Amino acid sequence: MIIGEYEHSLDAKSRLIMPAKLREDIGEKFIITKGLDGCLFGFSKQEWENFEEKLKTLPLTNKNARDFVRFFLSGAIIEELDKQGRFLIPANLKEYANLDKEIVITGVGTRIEIWDKAKWKEYNSEENLSADQIAENMEKLGALGI
Repeated sequence: MIIGEYEHSLDAKSRLIMPAKLREDIGEKFIITKGLDGCLFGFSKQEWENFEEKLKTLPLTNKNARDFVRFFLSGAIIEELDKQGRFLIPANLKEYANLDKEIVITGVGTRIEIWDKAKWKEYNSEENLSADQIAENMEKLGALGI
C-alpha cells in the first residue's frame, strides 16, 4: 500500500525526486497523469493496467464516460526514474497542477498524488477539510463500518 506525505522541490529542469519509501511500490517505471482536485496522479504499471481496465468498461456512447476517459488518458505519460531517483514533470502536467517549486507527494493507497505545496495546505485547511464531515458523508454512502 502506498502511504505517506513527503515534501520535495522541483529542480530547474522540472525534475522531482521520488521519495525512497515510495520507489519500491511505484516502481522504476510508472505513469503520471492529470488527477482530480488539481493534483497529478501517479500509478505503478500494475495499478495503471487495473485503472485502464476499469476505463475500458465505460460506455463509449456516454459523453460523460468519454470525457472521463479522455481526461485521464490524454495527459498520461510513462515516466522512468533516473539514477538519482528523479523524474521529469512534463510542462503540460506542471501547468495543469499549477506546480511551482515546493511540492508535496502523498501516498493514497493505490497511487501517489503530486500537489503544489500551497494548494495542498489549502486543501487540508480546517475550512476545507473536516474529518468529522468526511466520515459522516462516507457513513451516508455506507462506506464505513466503524
